[in-house]
Amino acid sequence: MRPLTISDATSVLGLQQEIQRSEESRYDHRLHGVLLVAQGMTCPEVARLLGDAPRSVENWVHRFDQYGLAGLTEGERTGRPSRLDQKQVKEINRVLRAKPSDAGMRVNLWDGKTLSAWIDKTYGVQLGVRQCQRLFRQLEFRLHKPRLVLARADPLRQKKHKKDSAN
Repeated sequence: MRPLTISDATSVLGLQQEIQRSEESRYDHRLHGVLLVAQGMTCPEVARLLGDAPRSVENWVHRFDQYGLAGLTEGERTGRPSRLDQKQVKEINRVLRAKPSDAGMRVNLWDGKTLSAWIDKTYGVQLGVRQCQRLFRQLEFRLHKPRLVLARADPLRQKKHKKDSAN
């Protein structure tokens, strides 16, 4: 019997993305990797077969040896530490509630670019525009853009101009 193959690269990519989609499928993926090592395959062989880095497979095996099945579950991901401390974030929140001109900026509205420039000038911390936009959401800050107000008509002139309803 000849081996079956999936020739469509998009299908293979779709399968890999499906594995990454949920914690449960990532757990199953690690479980299969450890099982293959337990059955005699080397970590590099398993990594090549599953499309992972050999170091990842080694980590799974070590965690399984130390903690059993619990070692294969999804761990906490802290992410990159913030470049701003809590005191700075509170100050930014306070400054955002006032006009940018009050903070020494030459614009009328806060936006990501303006906040980025102010943070760099004030704290020497460079944040990108997108990071500043995330900071807006985190601080529940909403941009208030001025809206045009149509000129109000003079009620006396309107009354005079309207047709007399009695005629």
